Amino acid sequence: MFETLQSYWPEVLAVLSIGMGTIAAVHAAMTKREVRSAIGWVGIIILSPIVGALIYAVVGVNRIRRKSILQRRPHRHEAIRRVLSQFKLPADEVERQFGRPMAALKVLGDRVTGHSLSSGNSLAILSSGDETYDAMAAAIEGARRSIVVETYIFDRDAAGLRIADCLIAAHRRGVAVRVLVDAVGARYSTPSILGYLKDAGVPAAAFNGKVILGLRLPYANLRTHRKIMVVDGAVAFAGGMNIREGFMGKDGARDTHFRLTGPAVADLLAVAAEDWVFETGEELKSDVWNVSVGDAGPGTPSFVRVIASGPDTNLECNHKVLMGAFSVAERSIRIVSPYFLPDNILLGALATAARRGVAVDIVVPSQNNLAIVSRAMMAQFDQILKDGCRIWSAKGPFDHSKLMTIDGQWSFIGSSNLDSRSLRLNFEVDLEVYDPHFAERIDARIAASREGAEEITLEALHHRPFILRLFDRVLWLGSPYL
Repeated sequence: MFETLQSYWPEVLAVLSIGMGTIAAVHAAMTKREVRSAIGWVGIIILSPIVGALIYAVVGVNRIRRKSILQRRPHRHEAIRRVLSQFKLPADEVERQFGRPMAALKVLGDRVTGHSLSSGNSLAILSSGDETYDAMAAAIEGARRSIVVETYIFDRDAAGLRIADCLIAAHRRGVAVRVLVDAVGARYSTPSILGYLKDAGVPAAAFNGKVILGLRLPYANLRTHRKIMVVDGAVAFAGGMNIREGFMGKDGARDTHFRLTGPAVADLLAVAAEDWVFETGEELKSDVWNVSVGDAGPGTPSFVRVIASGPDTNLECNHKVLMGAFSVAERSIRIVSPYFLPDNILLGALATAARRGVAVDIVVPSQNNLAIVSRAMMAQFDQILKDGCRIWSAKGPFDHSKLMTIDGQWSFIGSSNLDSRSLRLNFEVDLEVYDPHFAERIDARIAASREGAEEITLEALHHRPFILRLFDRVLWLGSPYL
């Protein structure tokens, strides 16, 4: 056998190259939705025999089909339908309170997200890692029935061990606990927190960590970037914050997270439960996972919808909702995003809004934790600055928050960054909130991030050295996968 391979290795290599290349090229041509993406991948596959096909397998496959889970979703929603029916909005309620443009945005959400807009929700803003982890720990310590956690990063450091120890204590007193951490995010600290939890008997799993040829090689794409914690089916935490020590202390990175009560908790639980059964095969359907919708708490109840997006049937839901929001904006669009690399469609929508007279303000961090992304961002700022949008470079610690408001009435919060990875490749979960009081609080947080910020201008961009601008554009070419 070995002698045969020695004699015919060029022929074997050629057959392998043609076979792998054909399969990969056909897959790219049949599954890519953008012609430029399809042409680019087919070119890489053809020009780089074997290697191109392997690269495509790792970073080019960006769809997961989860039909078996999706078929169970109607049953899950039927089980909670009676509980949530009292929070269903009349068809004309959004238009009555917020006007026709927001009513049109609500109809868009109804048609593309798969989740209903519900009344009776209450949102608390958690402004730091210390505040968030304190609130999470308190909720876990008060749990009586069930806890599900899904997150991208769960480090084995001071912050992670604190939350993990609370989860272990809850498990030992009889609370049903499930923890799902992304297979890539779980490797941000070594050893992984998953081993620590499993050693204590807590059911925990890594999301989409596939075994290929005996090696555990998770796809570079198809990650869960969702941050969800649901306690007793009554209280949920969601937003942009991972569980890691870097967000603690006055000098730590900034982020914004949210504590939610009300009927929207049921949909967050359903999203996390679907991801858990996808990875483990276990359905969370016993009574301990029932939803418990109580009083929304102090303040005016908000209209809230859960927006689950990902490379499955929820394809680009966040992108579609954002397009709708930019299209109906009449006065203002305010955005805070750590990674601002939207595609040309969203850039065009923002530029068009600015041309219509909408005040568009975008705040990005001056100090980014991903230098490559920061440079690529700089390369495309001119595309919207020339149309009247304003971009602000915020000073101070890195801000990982993802915040947006439209016309001081509608807010978009959650795990999605404004980049291709979040809008096309990752599993994300966001909340759209129809509530002027809540939008006012988010606007105040955005305004605070602009204090002392430096406005980025076209003139300043054009006066940078040519070699630096060229370097930024080269990095920008990789923006679809940054």
